[in-house]
Amino acid sequence: MAHPLHKTPHTLFQLVRWSLLIIPVALTVGSFNAFFLWILNLATETRLGHPGLLYFLPLAGLVIVWSYRQLGKNAEGGNNLIMDEIHKPDAGVPARMGPLVLVTTVITHLFGGSAGREGTAVQIGGAATQWLSKCFKLNEADMRIMLMAGVASGFGAVFGTPLTGAIFALEVLAIGRMRFDGIMPCLLAAVLADVVCSAWGAHHTHYRIDYLEAATLFEHALKIDLWTLGKVLAAGAIFGLVGYLFGELTHALKDLFKATLKNPYLIVVCGGLLVIGLVHWIGNTDYIGLGVYNPREGGVSILSAFHQGGAEWYSWALKLLLTAITLAAGFKGGEVTPLFFVGATLGNTLAWVFNAPVDLFAAIGFLSVFAAATNTPLACTLMGVELFGAHYMLYFALGCFTAYYFSGHTGIYSSQRVAIPKLFDPNGQPPMSYKIGELRDTHSSLLKALAKKLQR
Repeated sequence: MAHPLHKTPHTLFQLVRWSLLIIPVALTVGSFNAFFLWILNLATETRLGHPGLLYFLPLAGLVIVWSYRQLGKNAEGGNNLIMDEIHKPDAGVPARMGPLVLVTTVITHLFGGSAGREGTAVQIGGAATQWLSKCFKLNEADMRIMLMAGVASGFGAVFGTPLTGAIFALEVLAIGRMRFDGIMPCLLAAVLADVVCSAWGAHHTHYRIDYLEAATLFEHALKIDLWTLGKVLAAGAIFGLVGYLFGELTHALKDLFKATLKNPYLIVVCGGLLVIGLVHWIGNTDYIGLGVYNPREGGVSILSAFHQGGAEWYSWALKLLLTAITLAAGFKGGEVTPLFFVGATLGNTLAWVFNAPVDLFAAIGFLSVFAAATNTPLACTLMGVELFGAHYMLYFALGCFTAYYFSGHTGIYSSQRVAIPKLFDPNGQPPMSYKIGELRDTHSSLLKALAKKLQR
């Protein structure tokens, strides 16, 4: 007699059912993301052609804050709201979240904020799938999987990395634990949304590593260079600490702004003025916007970081600071593309320090700082394969997992759960499940302590 859990007809039915449910998700999210990438590119080109737009950044911030206060309601929660709804459905993800975050992200980039695009894509996916779930009258369990599929489709389509998008949606929810009940819907959604996005003519950045290793031991060829491996492990620890710094600085600046300025309109204006002041101090606009490419001769960008001399030793710190200020002040956009910039330019610097291949270390930094800040080392390793090829997969994995451990129990998503601590309890106590945001309340940092003191 067949095992009661082994029901082939039921399994086939569920596969067909979810395929039919995912098709409208892919069509909706893929199309919205194609439009988002097109209009974001248009905004970037407009800003580059009219540098004076930067001086209107504080005014643009006022429009963004007003929009969310008048129209956003709980949409202000962003990615964290989607995570909370997946873990424990409550008020739901409002349909207005998608178009609202799309418009405000474009405004941020048009006027020179330093932000990314993944947060917008994920929120478009979450809002679209929540609306479709209500149209299909799905139950709570199916709605949870649909939201995960929305995250996967948004992430996969915006970067052109569908496998990464699927694993990211499963891995980002809880540190140390992945549930595979949604793997097929997430994978289908990410692949189909990427196809739809590409069919609309959306283009993704192509990266290249030219480093060719030739290692031998006892006159026999090796698949890896052990000396380079040691350098990657050392660099991975640094990437992890920088990922930790980004998350903590962004959260601490939010606390500091709220403690000192209090009013959200005043906060966003001061944040915009800080960005303008820093750009003038730096002397160029290399560190605002996405930072994927830079038309300025000798300018610093993600692409330039893959070449010798393509970044200054401090480039990563400037981008980190400007992005933390932009997001903490209330401007909209994601964190991931700026993290790519931080990681790639830091990898460029560490390649010089360790006498290592520049393009390889830029790629490892690109992935590892992202892995540290989001606690998704497996997804980031797979992203390395999709973007750079499988030949360097071992180096990617070592860099990402080392950075993941060195980043501690922190990250850019406050609603991410800690299911299994990174450091195992020697007493064998069962792990407690809690949010990263709740954990932050139990430890202090210099900026957080200052913010609390100013609140008194």
